[in-house]
Amino acid sequence: MTLKKLTSKKNLTRLVFVAVGAIAGYAYYRFIGCSTGTCPISSNPYVSTMYGGLMGFTLGMVKED
Repeated sequence: MTLKKLTSKKNLTRLVFVAVGAIAGYAYYRFIGCSTGTCPISSNPYVSTMYGGLMGFTLGMVKED
């Protein structure tokens, strides 16, 4: 892949959505979280961040249509 394809508007839009989703996922873990540790998504910062990034990617795919 060339640099021009990687920095296309579509890919940059996806990257921004993934980054914002990942930040939101980590913020959810940090500020809301799970006090008992039994919540599968919000009890682990890595899972919460990855889930947020996945949700951001999904929203980014919907936005480009």
